[in-house]
Amino acid sequence: MEARGDDEEEEVVAVDQNVHTLTAGACLSESRESMEVDEDGLFKHSTTLTNKQRGNEVTVRPATLDSLSIHQLAAQGEVTQVAAHLSKDSSLLSKQDERGFTPLMWAAAFGEKAVVDFLLEKGADPKTIARERESALTLASSGGYVDIVESLLRHGVDINTYDWNGGTPLLYAVRGNHIKCVEALLAKGADMTIESDSGYSPMALAVALGHKKIQKVLEDHILKLYKPTTPT
Repeated sequence: MEARGDDEEEEVVAVDQNVHTLTAGACLSESRESMEVDEDGLFKHSTTLTNKQRGNEVTVRPATLDSLSIHQLAAQGEVTQVAAHLSKDSSLLSKQDERGFTPLMWAAAFGEKAVVDFLLEKGADPKTIARERESALTLASSGGYVDIVESLLRHGVDINTYDWNGGTPLLYAVRGNHIKCVEALLAKGADMTIESDSGYSPMALAVALGHKKIQKVLEDHILKLYKPTTPT
């Protein structure tokens, strides 16, 4: 989203009024239907990013773009304003906030592809790991942003990186029922055998959550891997 004029600044508040919950670092801590299988240790606490953290807090006086941090601007898709911040201080490109998130990670978490591409072009490190071992790839995978997942993979990120919960990008894509992300990760060699700390492989997680289309994608991938080659 590009910067707005002065007469539009009041619209900066509240891109939406819903709490945005990131499953990264926690996506294996919820199950379907309010996650009924938490008794088996599949699910732990959730990581919640609110509108206030993103910069969309409704206040008595409307927020302006100038009042937001580069992390909040990245989360809102404000490419022009992000560029302006970097022109004043290039060190902001790799600046981590209290969670250890960089601007790139915030943009990836909220599906802001234009900002992700801009930051990568400027040299942002896509391999940065946050405090609970979240990565840009994990966040994009958990959100279902396949275009960002593919972009990050082209930049050489670790496809099997894991967070504090033992969750990999593939596990988070399965958890979110994000078929295209699962397909993209498998196509680039994501390891289907890695389990979360609670013992769930991608297939076991898909079965537990009833994600039948994901199960089919995983099954087809397994068959492809073990399909005997025909001698020429």
